[in-house]
Amino acid sequence: MRIVFIGPPGAGKGTQSLRLAEKLGIKHLSTGDVLREARELGTELGLEAAKYLDDGQLVPDDVVVRLVAERLNGPDCKQGYLFDGFPRTLPQAEALDRLLAEHGGMPLDLAVEFVIEEEELMSRLWKRGRSDDKEETVRERLRIYADLTKPLAAYYEQRGVLRRIDAVGALEEVFARLWDAVQSAGS
Repeated sequence: MRIVFIGPPGAGKGTQSLRLAEKLGIKHLSTGDVLREARELGTELGLEAAKYLDDGQLVPDDVVVRLVAERLNGPDCKQGYLFDGFPRTLPQAEALDRLLAEHGGMPLDLAVEFVIEEEELMSRLWKRGRSDDKEETVRERLRIYADLTKPLAAYYEQRGVLRRIDAVGALEEVFARLWDAVQSAGS
């Protein structure tokens, strides 16, 4: 399966993506991990991305897409993959669709949107207590998500691959909803 997760920071995508990838026997691809891996390997693209990362800037879409394309050629991606943190923007989603079409015409099987109210998100983010989770930083990250990433839900809905799940509840409850979404996409 080829899966994308969509949801705001703190919705539980990272935790659930690892569990789901393991259960399905597919590769979990975090954009951050892909960027760090390319940097550590010292590839040309990795070094290009490192310039942006070292300056605290967002890596441009074209560089991220080329890194993803390079990574999808890995033998561990042959059985499928789950993207956690990619695509983040509509242009990235469109580029991913083109990329998958070039990789043997294998489109996404599923896009899962983690739905959660802002008050619950704020509560979760305060509880996890990361140093970058100050109120103004969190609100800015949520604003960026609403402006840039939230529109992906409509994009994938139009393609008939979107499933929405309620991201509130115990880990097992949310995973059960996620598993139902995966099962419905496979049928």
